[in-house]
Amino acid sequence: MGILTLLRNAFGRSRKERAAQTEGATQETAPAVTAPEPKLPSQPAAPAEPDPSEPPAQPEATPQVPEPRSESTPAPAAASTSTSADEHDLVKAAFTNITVPKPTDPEPEPQSEAAPEPAAEPQPEAKPDPQPEPKPKAEPQPDPKTETAPEPAAEPQSEAEPEPAPAPAPEPAPDPAPTEGEAEATKATPPEGTAPKPATSAARLRSQAPGLTTAYKAAGAALKKHGLTGTRARVHLVLDRSASMRAYFKDGSAQALAEQTLALAAHLDPEAAVHVTFFSTEVDGTGELTLADHENKIDELHGALGRMGRTAYHAAVEAVLAHHAEQAPPGTPALVVFQTDGAPDAKTPATQSLTDAAANHPNVHFSFVAFGDPENKAFDYLRKLKTGNASHFLAGETPKELTDKELYEGVLATWRP
Repeated sequence: MGILTLLRNAFGRSRKERAAQTEGATQETAPAVTAPEPKLPSQPAAPAEPDPSEPPAQPEATPQVPEPRSESTPAPAAASTSTSADEHDLVKAAFTNITVPKPTDPEPEPQSEAAPEPAAEPQPEAKPDPQPEPKPKAEPQPDPKTETAPEPAAEPQSEAEPEPAPAPAPEPAPDPAPTEGEAEATKATPPEGTAPKPATSAARLRSQAPGLTTAYKAAGAALKKHGLTGTRARVHLVLDRSASMRAYFKDGSAQALAEQTLALAAHLDPEAAVHVTFFSTEVDGTGELTLADHENKIDELHGALGRMGRTAYHAAVEAVLAHHAEQAPPGTPALVVFQTDGAPDAKTPATQSLTDAAANHPNVHFSFVAFGDPENKAFDYLRKLKTGNASHFLAGETPKELTDKELYEGVLATWRP
Protein backbone atom coordinates (compact mmCIF):
# COMPACT_ATOMS: atom_id res chain seq x y z
CA MET A 1 0.00 0.00 0.00
CA GLY A 2 2.89 2.34 0.54
CA ILE A 3 3.92 2.11 -3.04
CA LEU A 4 0.41 2.76 -4.30
CA THR A 5 0.18 5.79 -2.15
CA LEU A 6 3.49 6.96 -3.36
CA LEU A 7 2.50 6.48 -7.00
CA ARG A 8 -0.73 8.30 -6.47
CA ASN A 9 1.07 11.16 -4.80
CA ALA A 10 3.65 11.26 -7.57
CA PHE A 11 1.10 11.08 -10.33
CA GLY A 12 -1.20 13.55 -8.66
CA ARG A 13 1.58 16.01 -8.05
CA SER A 14 2.92 15.66 -11.58
CA ARG A 15 -0.53 16.04 -13.12
CA LYS A 16 -1.17 19.20 -11.17
CA GLU A 17 2.21 20.64 -12.14
CA ARG A 18 1.70 19.76 -15.77
CA ALA A 19 -1.79 21.15 -15.78
CA ALA A 20 -0.50 24.36 -14.31
CA GLN A 21 2.32 24.47 -16.83
CA THR A 22 0.03 23.77 -19.77
CA GLU A 23 -2.38 26.48 -18.66
CA GLY A 24 0.48 28.97 -18.45
CA ALA A 25 1.76 27.92 -21.83
CA THR A 26 -1.65 28.23 -23.46
CA GLN A 27 -2.17 31.66 -21.92
CA GLU A 28 1.19 32.89 -23.19
CA THR A 29 0.86 31.46 -26.67
CA ALA A 30 -2.66 30.22 -27.24
CA PRO A 31 -2.20 29.55 -30.93
CA ALA A 32 0.92 27.40 -30.25
CA VAL A 33 -1.10 24.49 -28.72
CA THR A 34 -1.25 21.71 -31.32
CA ALA A 35 -2.56 18.22 -31.33
CA PRO A 36 0.77 16.35 -31.97
CA GLU A 37 2.17 17.22 -28.52
CA PRO A 38 1.78 14.13 -26.24
CA LYS A 39 -0.13 14.92 -23.15
CA LEU A 40 1.03 11.93 -21.06
CA PRO A 41 0.23 13.20 -17.61
CA SER A 42 -3.23 14.38 -18.67
CA GLN A 43 -4.95 10.94 -18.45
CA PRO A 44 -2.76 8.53 -16.32
CA ALA A 45 -5.41 8.01 -13.69
CA ALA A 46 -7.17 5.24 -15.55
CA PRO A 47 -4.20 2.81 -15.78
CA ALA A 48 -2.93 3.61 -12.29
CA GLU A 49 -5.83 1.83 -10.61
CA PRO A 50 -4.82 -1.85 -11.49
CA ASP A 51 -3.36 -3.96 -8.74
CA PRO A 52 0.39 -3.55 -8.48
CA SER A 53 0.80 -7.20 -7.44
CA GLU A 54 0.68 -8.24 -11.06
CA PRO A 55 4.10 -9.12 -12.49
CA PRO A 56 5.41 -6.04 -14.28
CA ALA A 57 8.19 -8.01 -15.97
CA GLN A 58 6.26 -8.56 -19.21
CA PRO A 59 7.09 -5.58 -21.25
CA GLU A 60 5.55 -5.19 -24.66
CA ALA A 61 7.63 -5.18 -27.76
CA THR A 62 6.82 -1.56 -28.32
CA PRO A 63 9.75 0.72 -27.70
CA GLN A 64 9.74 2.97 -24.76
CA VAL A 65 8.47 6.42 -25.48
CA PRO A 66 11.03 8.87 -24.29
CA GLU A 67 9.74 11.28 -21.79
CA PRO A 68 9.35 14.69 -23.17
CA ARG A 69 11.89 17.19 -22.02
CA SER A 70 9.57 19.70 -20.63
CA GLU A 71 9.15 21.50 -17.43
CA SER A 72 6.43 19.04 -16.34
CA THR A 73 8.57 15.82 -16.49
CA PRO A 74 10.98 16.26 -13.61
CA ALA A 75 8.37 14.97 -11.16
CA PRO A 76 9.43 11.26 -11.42
CA ALA A 77 13.07 12.23 -10.98
CA ALA A 78 12.26 13.88 -7.72
CA ALA A 79 10.46 10.76 -6.60
CA SER A 80 13.43 8.49 -7.42
CA THR A 81 15.70 10.37 -5.07
CA SER A 82 13.52 9.50 -2.09
CA THR A 83 12.84 5.87 -2.87
CA SER A 84 14.86 2.70 -3.06
CA ALA A 85 16.00 0.85 -6.18
CA ASP A 86 13.05 -1.46 -6.07
CA GLU A 87 10.61 1.33 -5.89
CA HIS A 88 12.41 2.91 -8.82
CA ASP A 89 11.97 -0.20 -10.84
CA LEU A 90 8.32 -0.42 -10.03
CA VAL A 91 7.78 3.16 -11.03
CA LYS A 92 9.70 2.58 -14.25
CA ALA A 93 7.69 -0.51 -15.01
CA ALA A 94 4.50 1.42 -14.40
CA PHE A 95 5.56 4.04 -16.88
CA THR A 96 6.46 1.43 -19.45
CA ASN A 97 2.99 -0.08 -19.25
CA ILE A 98 1.33 3.25 -19.91
CA THR A 99 -0.36 3.42 -23.26
CA VAL A 100 0.16 6.68 -24.97
CA PRO A 101 -3.19 8.23 -25.90
CA LYS A 102 -3.80 9.05 -29.49
CA PRO A 103 -3.44 12.68 -30.41
CA THR A 104 -7.01 12.62 -31.66
CA ASP A 105 -8.29 12.73 -28.10
CA PRO A 106 -7.50 16.28 -26.99
CA GLU A 107 -8.47 17.48 -23.63
CA PRO A 108 -11.64 19.53 -23.50
CA GLU A 109 -9.84 22.30 -21.65
CA PRO A 110 -7.43 23.37 -24.43
CA GLN A 111 -10.33 23.29 -26.90
CA SER A 112 -12.21 25.77 -24.79
CA GLU A 113 -9.01 27.76 -24.48
CA ALA A 114 -8.50 27.78 -28.26
CA ALA A 115 -12.08 28.95 -28.76
CA PRO A 116 -11.14 32.64 -28.41
CA GLU A 117 -9.35 32.42 -31.78
CA PRO A 118 -12.51 32.94 -33.88
CA ALA A 119 -13.18 35.99 -31.76
CA ALA A 120 -10.57 37.78 -33.87
CA GLU A 121 -12.61 37.05 -37.03
CA PRO A 122 -15.09 39.93 -36.58
CA GLN A 123 -12.11 42.29 -36.66
CA PRO A 124 -11.35 41.68 -40.35
CA GLU A 125 -15.11 41.85 -41.04
CA ALA A 126 -15.07 45.49 -39.88
CA LYS A 127 -12.37 46.26 -42.44
CA PRO A 128 -14.60 45.91 -45.52
CA ASP A 129 -16.99 48.50 -44.07
CA PRO A 130 -14.66 51.46 -44.70
CA GLN A 131 -13.69 50.04 -48.11
CA PRO A 132 -17.01 50.83 -49.89
CA GLU A 133 -16.99 54.36 -48.44
CA PRO A 134 -14.26 55.73 -50.74
CA LYS A 135 -16.17 54.43 -53.78
CA PRO A 136 -19.04 56.97 -53.49
CA LYS A 137 -16.44 59.66 -52.85
CA ALA A 138 -14.83 58.96 -56.19
CA GLU A 139 -18.23 58.93 -57.98
CA PRO A 140 -19.21 62.61 -57.31
CA GLN A 141 -15.89 63.75 -58.76
CA PRO A 142 -17.10 63.51 -62.38
CA ASP A 143 -20.20 65.58 -61.47
CA PRO A 144 -18.32 68.95 -61.41
CA LYS A 145 -16.79 68.02 -64.73
CA THR A 146 -20.22 67.64 -66.24
CA GLU A 147 -21.27 70.91 -64.63
CA THR A 148 -18.43 72.81 -66.17
CA ALA A 149 -19.04 71.19 -69.53
CA PRO A 150 -22.38 72.99 -70.27
CA GLU A 151 -20.79 76.40 -69.60
CA PRO A 152 -19.08 76.61 -72.98
CA ALA A 153 -22.37 75.45 -74.53
CA ALA A 154 -23.98 78.73 -73.39
CA GLU A 155 -21.39 80.75 -75.33
CA PRO A 156 -22.77 79.91 -78.78
CA GLN A 157 -26.22 80.92 -77.52
CA SER A 158 -24.93 84.37 -76.56
CA GLU A 159 -23.34 84.63 -79.98
CA ALA A 160 -26.71 84.02 -81.60
CA GLU A 161 -28.41 86.75 -79.54
CA PRO A 162 -26.66 89.73 -81.17
CA GLU A 163 -28.23 88.76 -84.52
CA PRO A 164 -31.37 90.94 -84.02
CA ALA A 165 -29.08 93.96 -83.39
CA PRO A 166 -29.33 95.15 -87.01
CA ALA A 167 -33.06 95.88 -86.45
CA PRO A 168 -32.52 99.42 -85.03
CA ALA A 169 -30.57 100.37 -88.15
CA PRO A 170 -33.46 102.39 -89.68
CA GLU A 171 -33.80 104.49 -86.51
CA PRO A 172 -30.80 106.75 -87.16
CA ALA A 173 -32.54 108.23 -90.19
CA PRO A 174 -32.94 111.90 -89.15
CA ASP A 175 -36.11 113.80 -89.80
CA PRO A 176 -35.94 116.65 -92.27
CA ALA A 177 -35.04 120.03 -90.87
CA PRO A 178 -38.11 121.79 -89.46
CA THR A 179 -39.45 124.76 -91.32
CA GLU A 180 -39.65 128.16 -89.71
CA GLY A 181 -43.30 127.61 -88.86
CA GLU A 182 -42.63 124.25 -87.24
CA ALA A 183 -39.72 125.69 -85.26
CA GLU A 184 -41.92 128.47 -83.98
CA ALA A 185 -44.66 126.02 -83.08
CA THR A 186 -42.09 124.04 -81.11
CA LYS A 187 -41.23 127.18 -79.20
CA ALA A 188 -44.90 127.84 -78.55
CA THR A 189 -45.48 124.41 -76.94
CA PRO A 190 -43.01 122.89 -74.47
CA PRO A 191 -41.91 119.30 -75.23
CA GLU A 192 -43.91 116.53 -73.63
CA GLY A 193 -42.55 114.84 -70.54
CA THR A 194 -40.65 117.95 -69.41
CA ALA A 195 -41.68 120.34 -66.68
CA PRO A 196 -42.93 123.62 -68.23
CA LYS A 197 -40.56 126.52 -67.71
CA PRO A 198 -40.74 130.22 -68.54
CA ALA A 199 -39.03 131.40 -71.70
CA THR A 200 -36.76 133.64 -69.65
CA SER A 201 -35.34 132.50 -66.36
CA ALA A 202 -35.80 134.52 -63.23
CA ALA A 203 -32.03 134.84 -62.86
CA ARG A 204 -31.70 136.42 -66.27
CA LEU A 205 -34.54 138.81 -65.61
CA ARG A 206 -33.07 139.92 -62.27
CA SER A 207 -29.71 140.54 -63.87
CA GLN A 208 -31.08 142.57 -66.81
CA ALA A 209 -34.32 144.10 -65.48
CA PRO A 210 -34.43 143.93 -61.65
CA GLY A 211 -37.30 146.43 -61.60
CA LEU A 212 -39.60 143.86 -63.29
CA THR A 213 -39.07 141.11 -60.70
CA THR A 214 -42.37 141.67 -58.90
CA ALA A 215 -44.40 141.82 -62.11
CA TYR A 216 -42.55 138.73 -63.45
CA LYS A 217 -43.57 136.67 -60.40
CA ALA A 218 -47.19 137.84 -60.66
CA ALA A 219 -47.29 136.97 -64.36
CA GLY A 220 -45.97 133.48 -63.63
CA ALA A 221 -48.66 132.89 -60.99
CA ALA A 222 -51.42 134.04 -63.36
CA LEU A 223 -50.18 131.80 -66.17
CA LYS A 224 -50.08 128.84 -63.81
CA LYS A 225 -53.61 129.51 -62.62
CA HIS A 226 -54.95 129.38 -66.17
CA GLY A 227 -52.81 126.40 -67.19
CA LEU A 228 -50.58 128.47 -69.47
CA THR A 229 -47.21 127.82 -67.86
CA GLY A 230 -44.63 127.08 -70.51
CA THR A 231 -46.71 128.56 -73.32
CA ARG A 232 -44.75 130.27 -76.08
CA ALA A 233 -46.11 133.27 -78.02
CA ARG A 234 -45.15 136.65 -79.43
CA VAL A 235 -46.37 139.66 -77.42
CA HIS A 236 -47.54 143.00 -78.89
CA LEU A 237 -48.58 146.24 -77.20
CA VAL A 238 -50.94 148.75 -78.85
CA LEU A 239 -51.24 152.21 -77.23
CA ASP A 240 -54.05 154.69 -77.98
CA ARG A 241 -52.70 158.18 -78.72
CA SER A 242 -56.00 159.95 -79.05
CA ALA A 243 -56.35 163.39 -77.41
CA SER A 244 -58.22 161.89 -74.45
CA MET A 245 -55.17 159.78 -73.55
CA ARG A 246 -52.95 162.76 -72.74
CA ALA A 247 -53.42 162.43 -68.97
CA TYR A 248 -52.56 158.71 -68.95
CA PHE A 249 -49.24 159.37 -70.61
CA LYS A 250 -48.42 162.12 -68.12
CA ASP A 251 -49.16 160.12 -64.96
CA GLY A 252 -47.15 157.11 -66.18
CA SER A 253 -50.09 154.77 -66.67
CA ALA A 254 -48.99 153.98 -70.24
CA GLN A 255 -45.40 153.32 -69.11
CA ALA A 256 -46.59 151.08 -66.27
CA LEU A 257 -48.74 149.04 -68.64
CA ALA A 258 -45.77 148.64 -70.99
CA GLU A 259 -43.54 147.30 -68.21
CA GLN A 260 -46.21 144.83 -67.04
CA THR A 261 -46.57 143.63 -70.63
CA LEU A 262 -42.80 143.14 -70.90
CA ALA A 263 -42.71 141.08 -67.69
CA LEU A 264 -45.42 138.86 -69.17
CA ALA A 265 -43.49 138.54 -72.44
CA ALA A 266 -40.47 137.25 -70.49
CA HIS A 267 -42.54 134.11 -69.75
CA LEU A 268 -43.93 133.70 -73.28
CA ASP A 269 -41.30 134.94 -75.75
CA PRO A 270 -37.76 133.50 -75.76
CA GLU A 271 -36.55 136.88 -77.01
CA ALA A 272 -38.29 138.65 -74.09
CA ALA A 273 -39.26 141.57 -76.33
CA VAL A 274 -42.47 143.51 -76.94
CA HIS A 275 -43.35 145.22 -80.21
CA VAL A 276 -45.19 148.53 -79.57
CA THR A 277 -47.62 150.20 -81.99
CA PHE A 278 -48.92 153.76 -81.38
CA PHE A 279 -52.13 154.71 -83.16
CA SER A 280 -54.61 157.56 -83.31
CA THR A 281 -56.21 158.57 -86.58
CA GLU A 282 -53.72 156.23 -88.16
CA VAL A 283 -50.57 154.42 -87.06
CA ASP A 284 -48.38 157.08 -85.47
CA GLY A 285 -45.27 155.02 -84.93
CA THR A 286 -43.77 151.80 -83.60
CA GLY A 287 -41.05 150.78 -81.22
CA GLU A 288 -39.74 147.86 -79.16
CA LEU A 289 -39.25 147.11 -75.50
CA THR A 290 -36.52 144.81 -74.20
CA LEU A 291 -35.20 143.84 -70.79
CA ALA A 292 -32.17 146.01 -71.35
CA ASP A 293 -34.10 148.96 -72.80
CA HIS A 294 -37.55 149.59 -71.34
CA GLU A 295 -37.25 152.26 -68.65
CA ASN A 296 -39.04 155.50 -69.75
CA LYS A 297 -39.08 154.02 -73.23
CA ILE A 298 -42.80 154.76 -73.79
CA ASP A 299 -42.44 158.41 -72.81
CA GLU A 300 -39.51 158.83 -75.19
CA LEU A 301 -41.32 157.22 -78.11
CA HIS A 302 -44.59 159.06 -77.42
CA GLY A 303 -42.82 162.45 -77.17
CA ALA A 304 -41.22 161.94 -80.56
CA LEU A 305 -44.46 161.17 -82.43
CA GLY A 306 -46.03 164.63 -82.66
CA ARG A 307 -49.65 165.60 -82.27
CA MET A 308 -52.35 163.17 -81.04
CA GLY A 309 -55.39 162.34 -83.23
CA ARG A 310 -58.57 160.25 -83.20
CA THR A 311 -59.25 156.54 -82.45
CA ALA A 312 -59.00 154.26 -85.49
CA TYR A 313 -59.00 150.62 -84.26
CA HIS A 314 -58.78 149.10 -87.70
CA ALA A 315 -55.51 150.93 -88.51
CA ALA A 316 -53.79 149.47 -85.44
CA VAL A 317 -55.24 145.95 -86.01
CA GLU A 318 -54.00 145.84 -89.59
CA ALA A 319 -50.55 147.17 -88.63
CA VAL A 320 -50.09 144.52 -85.90
CA LEU A 321 -51.14 141.67 -88.18
CA ALA A 322 -48.77 142.84 -90.92
CA HIS A 323 -45.81 143.05 -88.54
CA HIS A 324 -46.53 139.64 -87.02
CA ALA A 325 -46.77 138.03 -90.44
CA GLU A 326 -43.41 139.48 -91.43
CA GLN A 327 -41.52 138.72 -88.22
CA ALA A 328 -42.99 135.39 -87.11
CA PRO A 329 -43.50 132.12 -89.01
CA PRO A 330 -47.07 131.22 -89.95
CA GLY A 331 -49.07 129.72 -87.14
CA THR A 332 -47.06 131.39 -84.40
CA PRO A 333 -49.35 132.38 -81.50
CA ALA A 334 -49.51 136.06 -80.58
CA LEU A 335 -51.03 137.97 -77.69
CA VAL A 336 -51.92 141.62 -78.43
CA VAL A 337 -52.50 143.89 -75.39
CA PHE A 338 -54.70 146.57 -76.99
CA GLN A 339 -55.04 149.65 -74.77
CA THR A 340 -57.73 152.34 -75.43
CA ASP A 341 -59.87 154.84 -73.55
CA GLY A 342 -62.99 154.75 -75.74
CA ALA A 343 -64.91 153.28 -78.63
CA PRO A 344 -63.53 153.33 -82.21
CA ASP A 345 -64.48 156.30 -84.37
CA ALA A 346 -65.32 153.94 -87.22
CA LYS A 347 -66.99 150.87 -85.72
CA THR A 348 -67.63 149.06 -88.98
CA PRO A 349 -64.00 149.07 -90.18
CA ALA A 350 -62.90 148.09 -86.67
CA THR A 351 -65.26 145.13 -86.54
CA GLN A 352 -64.35 144.08 -90.07
CA SER A 353 -60.62 144.12 -89.32
CA LEU A 354 -61.11 141.95 -86.23
CA THR A 355 -63.35 139.55 -88.15
CA ASP A 356 -60.75 139.17 -90.89
CA ALA A 357 -58.07 138.63 -88.28
CA ALA A 358 -60.07 135.82 -86.69
CA ALA A 359 -60.42 134.11 -90.09
CA ASN A 360 -56.89 134.64 -91.39
CA HIS A 361 -54.88 134.72 -88.15
CA PRO A 362 -56.67 132.47 -85.69
CA ASN A 363 -53.59 132.31 -83.44
CA VAL A 364 -53.59 136.04 -82.79
CA HIS A 365 -55.66 137.17 -79.81
CA PHE A 366 -56.62 140.78 -78.98
CA SER A 367 -57.01 141.52 -75.28
CA PHE A 368 -58.48 145.04 -74.89
CA VAL A 369 -57.56 147.04 -71.76
CA ALA A 370 -59.94 150.01 -71.28
CA PHE A 371 -58.66 153.06 -69.36
CA GLY A 372 -61.50 155.20 -67.97
CA ASP A 373 -64.86 155.01 -66.27
CA PRO A 374 -66.19 151.44 -66.51
CA GLU A 375 -69.72 152.82 -66.80
CA ASN A 376 -68.82 154.83 -69.84
CA LYS A 377 -71.12 153.88 -72.76
CA ALA A 378 -68.12 154.16 -75.05
CA PHE A 379 -67.09 150.75 -73.84
CA ASP A 380 -70.34 149.21 -74.97
CA TYR A 381 -68.60 148.40 -78.23
CA LEU A 382 -66.16 146.14 -76.44
CA ARG A 383 -68.93 144.55 -74.41
CA LYS A 384 -70.85 143.65 -77.54
CA LEU A 385 -67.85 142.54 -79.63
CA LYS A 386 -68.32 138.86 -80.61
CA THR A 387 -65.56 138.06 -83.07
CA GLY A 388 -64.16 135.16 -81.09
CA ASN A 389 -60.59 136.42 -81.11
CA ALA A 390 -61.02 139.36 -78.73
CA SER A 391 -61.69 140.00 -75.02
CA HIS A 392 -61.77 143.10 -72.85
CA PHE A 393 -60.82 144.19 -69.34
CA LEU A 394 -62.05 147.43 -67.74
CA ALA A 395 -59.02 148.84 -65.88
CA GLY A 396 -60.86 151.83 -64.44
CA GLU A 397 -60.03 155.54 -64.20
CA THR A 398 -56.76 154.95 -62.30
CA PRO A 399 -55.16 151.99 -64.10
CA LYS A 400 -51.76 152.75 -62.62
CA GLU A 401 -53.12 151.78 -59.23
CA LEU A 402 -54.00 148.29 -60.41
CA THR A 403 -51.88 145.49 -58.99
CA ASP A 404 -49.93 143.26 -61.31
CA LYS A 405 -52.15 140.35 -60.36
CA GLU A 406 -55.36 142.21 -61.24
CA LEU A 407 -54.00 143.27 -64.61
CA TYR A 408 -52.82 139.79 -65.57
CA GLU A 409 -56.07 138.21 -64.50
CA GLY A 410 -57.95 140.59 -66.82
CA VAL A 411 -55.59 140.13 -69.78
CA LEU A 412 -55.41 136.32 -69.56
CA ALA A 413 -59.05 135.68 -68.67
CA THR A 414 -60.04 134.12 -72.02
CA TRP A 415 -56.76 133.67 -73.91
CA ARG A 416 -56.12 130.04 -74.84
CA PRO A 417 -53.56 129.72 -77.66
